[in-house]
Amino acid sequence: MHIDWAALGSVFGVSLIVTVALVGAFTLGIAGLSRRESASAQGDSAPLATTGAYACFAACAAAVAYGIYLIVA
Repeated sequence: MHIDWAALGSVFGVSLIVTVALVGAFTLGIAGLSRRESASAQGDSAPLATTGAYACFAACAAAVAYGIYLIVA
């Protein structure tokens, strides 16, 4: 049995980077929605925070959909 350690390390590295980026994008989306809620409580609107939050959630959904596509195809 031969294990290609370089390929295993490469898969681990890419998985780690993508996971951290996906969690970071989701966290930014949650923070954007939280900022919108605090702004609406003060009577202001935060269209940039709302748009950014939805963009982060869309990026997360696209990454998950692409991962499912790679697994199924």
